[in-house]
Amino acid sequence: MNVIDGDTIERFRHGDGAAFEVIFRRYASLVYTVARRALRDVAEAEDVTQQVFVAAWQSRVRFRPETAHVSSWLMGITRHKIMDAQAAWTRRARIERELEAHTGPADVRDVADDLALHRWVGAQLGELADMPRRVLQLAFYEDLTHAQIAARLDLPLGTVKSHIRRSLIRLRSSLGEGSRLIDVELAESA
Repeated sequence: MNVIDGDTIERFRHGDGAAFEVIFRRYASLVYTVARRALRDVAEAEDVTQQVFVAAWQSRVRFRPETAHVSSWLMGITRHKIMDAQAAWTRRARIERELEAHTGPADVRDVADDLALHRWVGAQLGELADMPRRVLQLAFYEDLTHAQIAARLDLPLGTVKSHIRRSLIRLRSSLGEGSRLIDVELAESA
């Protein structure tokens, strides 16, 4: 078994990316295997693996090698991330059951897709400059027309359309070419 030496651990604790890579290469398959067995889903296990190493990097200064081996520390983080994933799955399933009781199964998938899209768009909006973000928020969340946005923000209509078009192009490129919703919005903003 390939053990990580104390110098590598100390460098990792002090923010050395190369040391982090050594730890990642050594333990990523272990973390993934544990997550895969617990969650029985490849994508969920991959997400958990990523979350574990992001959390490890963010909390590296709190790791105490004198009290725990790095593998034990990572397994502790893994257990917490698996529990978080299972809790999220349980919440999603409960919400879907409740929605399905009031609608049809196809409607539940549409609502779940819409909720996922709203969360994703919300995260992406944070990456935009202030004015394009405000314009897109009014269009996406308040469902205002271009003319209504222009009036509310006291901007020329062409400027509003330009902000929306550039922002949607940016969102489409980060989402990938498969987004029909953004393609439709782009066509409407032309």
